[in-house]
This record gives sequence, C-alpha cells and structure tokens, in this order.
Amino acid sequence: MRCPPLSALPSPPPDKSGWPWTEESVRLTGEAAAGLQPRLSIVTPSLNQGRFIEETIRSILLQGYPHLEYFVIDGGSTDGTLDIIRKYSGWIDAWVSEPDSGQSSAINRGLRMSTGSHATWINSDDMLCKDALTNQCLRERPTGDVIYAGDCLDIDERSHVIARHRGGVDTFEDLVRVGDVWQAGKYLSQQEVLFPRDLAMRVGGVNERNHYSMDYELWGRLLLAGATLRYTGIPFGCFRRHLDQKTHDAERQTESLVVTAETLIGDASSLSPELKSELLAALSAYRRAYPSLQWKQSGRLSRLGLPRCVAIPVRRLRRAVEKGMQRLTGTD
Repeated sequence: MRCPPLSALPSPPPDKSGWPWTEESVRLTGEAAAGLQPRLSIVTPSLNQGRFIEETIRSILLQGYPHLEYFVIDGGSTDGTLDIIRKYSGWIDAWVSEPDSGQSSAINRGLRMSTGSHATWINSDDMLCKDALTNQCLRERPTGDVIYAGDCLDIDERSHVIARHRGGVDTFEDLVRVGDVWQAGKYLSQQEVLFPRDLAMRVGGVNERNHYSMDYELWGRLLLAGATLRYTGIPFGCFRRHLDQKTHDAERQTESLVVTAETLIGDASSLSPELKSELLAALSAYRRAYPSLQWKQSGRLSRLGLPRCVAIPVRRLRRAVEKGMQRLTGTD
C-alpha cells in the first residue's frame, strides 16, 4: 500500500481539524521512498469502537510512508464501525469483520497476513502520531531483532494530549521486576513499540489466552529469544484514555501482569536459580502489597481516607453522570 495524500481521503466531519483530519505526515520521496526503507506492517484489532476508529484509520493511512501494509481485523462490530471501514477500504490492504476469540486472536490474524520486517498493532481507539513511521525510519532504519520504542502520548476522548511517556526497561530482568521497574512508570506502552515481526511469529505471536497483558508477555518472549530494546525518543503512538477501556480494571490487569511475569521467569533458562528465586519472591511480595497500594493511589476519595464502601458508589455515580453527559452532547 502507498499511503494516500490527504486530498484523496474522504472529507473529515466539519467539527474535526488537525491531525489526522486536516493534516498529513511528511511524505517520503526520492531515494528514501525508492527502496531504502523496510516494509512495515500495522494491524488494527477492532470491536465496537465506531466513535474512534475513523481517527485511528486516518492516522495510519496518512503516515506518508511508501512501504506500509495495513490490516483491520474486526470482531463483528454492531455499531457504525463497518460503515467507516468500508469508507476507507480502498486504502486498506485487507480487512475482515466476523466473530473471533478476542483482541489477541485478531492481532495474530493480522500478523499472519502481513509480510513486513517490523510490525505493531494500533487498537481502534488509539492512533499513530503524525510522522511516526517516517521519523522512525529517518532516525534509524528498522532492522534485525530490535524492538524500537518511541514515546507514547496519552490522549483523552477528544484527542487532547494529557501526558507523554517514555519506557525505561532495558533488559528481561527489568521487565519482570514489576514492582520496582514496571509499576514505577518505566513500563513499555504497547502504542510506542515497533517490534520484529518474524521473531514475534517464531515465539508464537500474541498469547490468545492472555487478555490483559498480552503485549507484556510478547515483549518478554521477544527478549528471551534474543531481541534487544532501543529507544528513539520520537512521538510514536497515542494511547486514548476513556471510561470503557479494560485497563480501568487495575486489579485484574496487575494480577495478569504478575502471573505472566512468573511464567516468563520460569521459562528463562538464562537466569540462575538464585536470581529466579529472588525475582519470584519480589513478585509475591508485590502481589500481597498491591491491593492496599492500588487503593491508596486510585483517586482523590481514597487519598482523603474514605473507605471503599463510600468511595466506590460515589465513583460509580460519577461515571454514570459522565456517560449521560456524553450521550447528551453526542460525544459517546
């Protein structure tokens, strides 16, 4: 696929402007476009994210990158998602919409269809940053078994940037020190990562039984298989924060993370028995401490000392009011 120019795509809604509605990335031309850049593959797993997916699709199509494959794997959406996919289908290499086994299954299906040297997935409520692929390839041509990590921009439901994140994991040992490294803010955001596709497929792709930490598990499998991490410092992906995403279930996500880390440590033949015991003990201690720690950090009400029986109903009421306001204003 050759990324289309902005003028070739459907006109944006009248209330939309900026990236990726009325702006496009710099287009690679000349020698840079003639074959010096590798083929890259992007997969979008999708299910009922009709209010966000058009922005997702446009952020990928408008990368201006000449050697890009793009696949949309929809799990049988029943909202307006399919109308949007069809509107852009002429620029998408392949897309399907049918019931599947979940996000991980959809990602693997897209990766099996792809042929790029490096790949990533961009969920149907997230985006690529403007110039992400061009800046990556001009900074450093993706090659070999290298995981490239840029910066991730956290955005809200209206696509306003609210934070910028850069990972701090350098080794497999860093990755599995969940309490010391991962939860200290040095985690890898999935949206900031471009990974070696062939190696990912050799380690089994994304674990389809893992619904909460499949990206974390993939980074671990890649590092155990010999991949190295390299940080680029460029804005690469956008992670959208909204009320309906599964990452709001922090306790279940953290338990999945700890269980996955324990499994990875067990599979790490390069670690000594002594180091494995130390790492597993640290994970066990973190599992015991996390519920209290998470509650204290979960919001203003808990920091004020309100008990769960008071704070949780108040939070549920607030979320219900916010969703009601979204419906009234047409932003849901």
